[in-house]
Amino acid sequence: MSPPIAPAGWSRWLVPPAALSVHLSIGQAYAWSVFKPPLESALGLSGTQSALPFQLAIVMLGLSAAFGGTLVERNGPRWAMTVALVCFSSGFLISALGAATEQYWLIVLGYGFVGGIGLGIGYISPVSTLIKWFPDRPGMATGIAIMGFGGGALIASPWSAQMLESFGTDHSGIALAFLVHGLSYAVFMTLGVLLVRVPRPAERTAGGADLPAAVTGEGVSAAAAVRTPQFWCLWVVLCMNVTAGIGILEKAAPMITDFFADTSTPVSVTAAAGFVALLSAANMAGRIGWSTTSDLIGRKNIYRVYLGVGAAMYAVIALLGDASKPVFVLCALVILSFYGGGFATIPVYLKDLFGTYQVGAIHGRLLTAWSTAGVLGPLIVNWIADRQEEAGKHGADLYSLSLFIMIGLLAVGFVANELVRPVAPRHGVTAPKEAADVPARQQSESA
Repeated sequence: MSPPIAPAGWSRWLVPPAALSVHLSIGQAYAWSVFKPPLESALGLSGTQSALPFQLAIVMLGLSAAFGGTLVERNGPRWAMTVALVCFSSGFLISALGAATEQYWLIVLGYGFVGGIGLGIGYISPVSTLIKWFPDRPGMATGIAIMGFGGGALIASPWSAQMLESFGTDHSGIALAFLVHGLSYAVFMTLGVLLVRVPRPAERTAGGADLPAAVTGEGVSAAAAVRTPQFWCLWVVLCMNVTAGIGILEKAAPMITDFFADTSTPVSVTAAAGFVALLSAANMAGRIGWSTTSDLIGRKNIYRVYLGVGAAMYAVIALLGDASKPVFVLCALVILSFYGGGFATIPVYLKDLFGTYQVGAIHGRLLTAWSTAGVLGPLIVNWIADRQEEAGKHGADLYSLSLFIMIGLLAVGFVANELVRPVAPRHGVTAPKEAADVPARQQSESA
């Protein structure tokens, strides 16, 4: 399963498409909501029950990335992409069986547990390889790949809706849609498996810059990284940034509808759906735009923007959001661009602090912050909105308290970012020199 080492003259620009084939596929997770109403109708589920496969998938994403990160580093990107392909596609096939037999637990097992493992391994599979190929522009490289995860729903959402319209929204139509998804994503992700390459020792780019030999020089192991305060500061930074973004993303359509329900220009269902699509586009654009900007101004500075300006945007929504639709939409788009940018920038922030030695494994452990935020953000917004509604409040008042809580969380993240300092040399390790001389196996271990 070792990936072939790139031959002389092989373009490093073929690596991002390999990563994109995986990330665009697993980015389907953001389009799960398309299946919620049909599942609720066909299988008699509640809204909470129909959300369970997605929630479990996000939890398994964080856990599998954390516990599988070292295996990804050891076995290389081709192994990781293959595992992601098998798990993600199998998850859909198991879900198809569950829908066909009307056994909802199989859908939870397939999409949530098995597919969620594919999400986690697939998400981190290209990270360290991209960083090694693009030492001069690591933020841009990871941004291109991770952009795919944010943009996957832009493809999957209309595609899934069209399939359900063609096949039907009963249990057999849902089963057929799941089956087509599983087979199609298997083919698409195979392109990445076949295309991925790792750099040769002392590989040179077209511009003449030396690329580092794999696993040589100083770095910090994943086991050592989690014992440093820098790791936990970044864990807090990522958790707070994601919590703030997912708080809007998860409840976007009802939020904008509620905000303007008591005004002279209420928001229609169609307009609310368009708002959700705009947020997805901002999420995707932020992943490449802001991460590329971080190459110019530095990771710490870009997170000052994410957290500081993000807090200001939340304050504007809380104080002025229901007075102007353009202001509400603009602030929400900025917040979601920071949400996406934070995901794309964190791998290279880790690289700057801990080196490239086991950056994929370190990144995997850090993604437990995403699992935490995936529960925390929706819980804050939904629970407070429910309590406010029970108290007789309506419109923008349903969200005022949760918006101010988000401002506080972003302030916590801002402080954590300020506390980040260079990692002490005592945490570093020198990888075996022979790694540079053993071409296939050790090269794959570095990737």
